[in-house]
Amino acid sequence: MPTLDTSPATEAGLAFPAGFRWGTATAAYQIEGAAALHGRTPSIWDTFSHTPGKVLGGDTGDTATDHYHRMAEDVALLARLGVSDYRFSVAWPRVQPTGRGPAARPGLDFYRRLVDALLTAGIRPVVTLYHWDLPQELEDRGGWPLRETAERFAEYAGLVAGALGDRVASWTTFNEPWCAAFLGYASGVHAPGRTEPESALRAAHHFNLAHGLGTAALRAVLPRSAEVSLTLNLHALRPLTPSAADLDAVRRIDAVGNRIFLDPVFHGRLPEDLVRDTAGVTDWSFVRDGDLAAAAAPVDWLGVNYYSPTVVAAGTGPEPVGGGPAAGPSPWVGADGHVRFVPAPGPRTAMDWPVDADGLHELLVRLRDELPGVPLLITENGAAYADRPGPGGVVHDPERIGYLHGHLAAVHRAIADGADVRGYFVWSLLDNFEWAYGYSKRFGLVHVDFTTLRRTPRDSARWYADVIARGGLPA
Repeated sequence: MPTLDTSPATEAGLAFPAGFRWGTATAAYQIEGAAALHGRTPSIWDTFSHTPGKVLGGDTGDTATDHYHRMAEDVALLARLGVSDYRFSVAWPRVQPTGRGPAARPGLDFYRRLVDALLTAGIRPVVTLYHWDLPQELEDRGGWPLRETAERFAEYAGLVAGALGDRVASWTTFNEPWCAAFLGYASGVHAPGRTEPESALRAAHHFNLAHGLGTAALRAVLPRSAEVSLTLNLHALRPLTPSAADLDAVRRIDAVGNRIFLDPVFHGRLPEDLVRDTAGVTDWSFVRDGDLAAAAAPVDWLGVNYYSPTVVAAGTGPEPVGGGPAAGPSPWVGADGHVRFVPAPGPRTAMDWPVDADGLHELLVRLRDELPGVPLLITENGAAYADRPGPGGVVHDPERIGYLHGHLAAVHRAIADGADVRGYFVWSLLDNFEWAYGYSKRFGLVHVDFTTLRRTPRDSARWYADVIARGGLPA
């Protein structure tokens, strides 16, 4: 566990432990473009974004930020930041176009070039195997509610590890399976846009199973020194009041929002209260003998994605729009009809998400207590704001700097309180295709003109480079 000088901050600011991993993160469909080049086939997000009314403004990821062709320029931006790590995802339909069978060499060659460029720049590649871009052919066969998809994922994991495992030492199976399962199959505001509550629960289980099978496939190929991990968007939950009813609302959301992944992966079990809460939806008979043991494959660290806390109370009310500008049915299977979401007070980002760094500290302390011995990395944290280039092309974004500073201070405080946090990755390197919001929301340290694709580092990029160089926060 990293150690930290917990004496009061001086003019030097807040120093982080030696070896702390400073990085930034992206996802394939959000930045790569080249959607039909060199054998890449459609993913569920290609299909979804081309469906009228699904994405704001009719935007698609066909071009995105054209990272596929501008990769060298983007690696140079990372080098200027001075990051130690870069977390990116591999596009499944780029390297295995049908979701089965042999790999497509051009796709693997792109990621080989990317990894080589990162290593030449002294940057550790952190590969995420799945950031929501399931090959459409697998969705046509049933998608994540189908057990076969978990088996196909393990095959895909082995292919990518076989191609990159000699150069990549840090691997993540899934990014935010909660979003993929419940926004994709329950509320339908994300790809593939299905509104089937039982299918969402099946998908969640098969993500857990696929994580276990994929971890086994990775470890069969990778050197013993390689890291294998999972990234979750865990919900930092607060009751509106300390009443028993509001505490039960927290329990319900915790079951379907957090423990549906934490319990199988880290304890080899399903939450009993989740099974009771969802009894009217499914009998969970799709969970077979051995599945939970397979899901509980040990990880070397847990990735934590955090943006804002969630306040809940007993009762019913409008669902928060989570994941897109258009509301769909509730993603909270088993909790809908019992829980009311309450807007948190305080300033808000362009996503209308509250700015509350205390929620990140609360979440890290919870994980410290519930998962002793499991190192943590903040794999996504950041904020969207509506800043634009000013005179001379300079992009001032003091709100983003304030957000990042506050959340890094919360991470520092959690480390001082005994949480084993090993690194922090800003979301995101670049403005990008922000899923159902299209190109309307900007999270990047680097501004992207989506007409010319010109990259312009914001003030926050220079601020973050300074944080990295000094190994901590300025006073």
